[in-house]
Amino acid sequence: MKMISRSVVVSLVVFKTIIDSEVRKIVKRIHNVPNMILIGSTARNSGKTTLALSIINKYKLNGAVVAIKVTTIAEKNGKCIRGGEGCGVCSNLKGNFEIIEEINAANNKDTSLLLAAGAKKVYWLKTLKSHIYEGFEELIAGIPEDTLIVCESNSLKKVVNPGIFIMVKNAESSQIKQSAMEVIDQADIVFENNFNNDFDEIMNEIDKQLNLSKKS
Repeated sequence: MKMISRSVVVSLVVFKTIIDSEVRKIVKRIHNVPNMILIGSTARNSGKTTLALSIINKYKLNGAVVAIKVTTIAEKNGKCIRGGEGCGVCSNLKGNFEIIEEINAANNKDTSLLLAAGAKKVYWLKTLKSHIYEGFEELIAGIPEDTLIVCESNSLKKVVNPGIFIMVKNAESSQIKQSAMEVIDQADIVFENNFNNDFDEIMNEIDKQLNLSKKS
């Protein structure tokens, strides 16, 4: 039988310790946010904002609701992921992430609609994909722990464990975004949206999983 030298054994122990340490770091890089309703979508114009508005309208009388919209950017000054010249979101990012509070409820931007629906605060997190954990960490630090959070994002699921994760699927499109493909198997509910604004079943499931009906 081949003998293993003491130095090799020590090296293996040190290597295992380093690996265990790195694994613990990875495990720790998940925010547990049980008071969050996270809404993703398989494609653009799938109705996730419409669902978010309905949720805000239902629960705003129970207590404060904070809404968050997340935009992830592959790289600074990169090409628009939607093609063409784009809107400038990806090219004008300052630093690794930005947190912008919406204060205007009078226009038709998604963040404005969320504010007009009754959210106490609305934030837009623009972040490099590589810094989404840090960006959300800074944002969540300013939100009281007992506040209901309604957030629109696919990518955030990689760094957040929400109270419930809903994936909205566009019934009129077979396309699915890469960001949705990466997390759809983690969804608590995959909702096929027929655009009839009937969210009763989802609301009932939210009530059960987050015990919100008990707070009414």
